[in-house]
Amino acid sequence: MADIINPENEGDLQAQIEEVEALSSIYGDEWCVIDEASRIFCIKISNELERLTACLQIILPPDYPSAAPPIYQINAAWLRGPERAKLANSLEDLYVEHAGESILYLWVEKIREFLVEKSQSSETADPPERVNLTAEEEVDDDEEIPDFRTLKLNTENAHLFMDHAIDEEVPPIKHGNTITERRSTFQPHLAPVVTPRQVKLVLEKLYENKKIASATHNIYAYRIYCEDKHSFLQDCEDDGETAAGGRLLHLLQILDVRNVMVVVSRWYGGILLGPDRFKHINNCARNILVEEGYTASMDEATKSAAKTKKSKSKKAK
Repeated sequence: MADIINPENEGDLQAQIEEVEALSSIYGDEWCVIDEASRIFCIKISNELERLTACLQIILPPDYPSAAPPIYQINAAWLRGPERAKLANSLEDLYVEHAGESILYLWVEKIREFLVEKSQSSETADPPERVNLTAEEEVDDDEEIPDFRTLKLNTENAHLFMDHAIDEEVPPIKHGNTITERRSTFQPHLAPVVTPRQVKLVLEKLYENKKIASATHNIYAYRIYCEDKHSFLQDCEDDGETAAGGRLLHLLQILDVRNVMVVVSRWYGGILLGPDRFKHINNCARNILVEEGYTASMDEATKSAAKTKKSKSKKAK
């Protein structure tokens, strides 16, 4: 039987096609089509002097612009903490103000405006792209290349981002014990989350703490299980500690935890730790997951597997 095309979605698709054509004409080579079938695009945004740049990654849900906002991610080494939250709030306000309309041009120019203001306020920084990096991080051109694997996985879960009207409370946040080595200090924070909106609320709450906001890096990862789709909605953020977010998310996957978010704050002490910093980040995260009971089922399964293996070994003898 042929699929029935929703007239509203058909109108949205036409609006998307027209918007993409307009943006391609306006921004030229800065506009990039990653996967047209999946409606995935990106645009490189910079100020006139190109002292600061940002890459805006976009997924257009089937019901955008009539009923859903674009799903987006901003990649910029210099954008972190309170500034990232401030920009995200500005984009959300624009969407609410222009609900039902094509919004991408306004978003791009808002990010450019933010970037120009940031550039003007940090003219003394040299180079500005490294303002949030420790001496351990080496930034190359590959960091500006977006990784769309997570975004593609999230396309089918786009409805989960449509919760602007829901007045949710901030989930309870637990703070773990610190680990200190060579003057660098690491501390984990954990919160149960079931929607991307709650992830944002947790981050905003954490950044209200001046000590956490002043951390050199606040790395985070989360996994949300979507029962109706039997799949996971998951993402991570390096916050300048290159590759740390991906490693943290990998830990959550290995432990098979769900509906939880882990943030690890690092205060850099001026002494290079090399690869040890990743060990401390993941150890912090695992410790708080164990303390809060998220890995209990896995630990039991591991013990059971070990007993089974031991039993088979005895029989073999």
